[in-house]
Amino acid sequence: ARLVALGLQPRLQPARDADYAALLRRYHEEPAWARLCDAVATGLGLVVMEVSPRAGMAVAAAEDSVFAVRIGDYARRAAADSADRFLHGLAHLAVAALAFPRPADLADEGYSGRVSVLGVESFVRQACAVLEERATGRGENTDPATDAPELEAAWRVYARRSATGATKDARRLAGSTTGIIGKAVAFLADSGFLQRTGDENGGTYRTTPRYRLQVRELAGTAAMAELLSLGVVTVTDGGGTLSAPDPDT
Repeated sequence: ARLVALGLQPRLQPARDADYAALLRRYHEEPAWARLCDAVATGLGLVVMEVSPRAGMAVAAAEDSVFAVRIGDYARRAAADSADRFLHGLAHLAVAALAFPRPADLADEGYSGRVSVLGVESFVRQACAVLEERATGRGENTDPATDAPELEAAWRVYARRSATGATKDARRLAGSTTGIIGKAVAFLADSGFLQRTGDENGGTYRTTPRYRLQVRELAGTAAMAELLSLGVVTVTDGGGTLSAPDPDT
């Protein structure tokens, strides 16, 4: 239970905590004890993704777990208008796609993705432009049918939203798209998934091993595949490209 509790502190690094490091060694050296640790996590509604000196005990909350963070609750904390919850979800999806644009990145334990607030905003704007071109080509003048893909139904909402609206004292409006993305990356940093590296481009960040594990679980979802299939090429570190998945792979 102590190991699981340490795993629930995502910013805690095993290399800086002797007790944590010792428990991780015991997990790998005593299979029966490791199974007990996994059972405690399961009883708390947690999924053990990896246990390693680099990532620590990386756990994710199951949907019905008391530790789960729901996008509706997250959006209400971030802004008064709960109708913006889709935009908050889209911001998180875009950060994940830009941080790990290639399947190999998710498999590489040493890979560190890099993102910035303005880079994510530019990426989503380009995705909206692609979706708008598709809608125009089909002669659509109204919202898509209810059975249309979610991103196609929502690009208009993002495109209409101001990117950089500011208050009188020059702070970003919480409801602007850069404000929403800024909230997303700040939340990920507080959760131990990103580390802030600078103030350029609205704030720059690098990924942590825990975020790679989280995104690896997310990458198989329909929304991630749909976003990547748009073929938008915007990778801030110059190390890769976004491309449509190969159906034969």
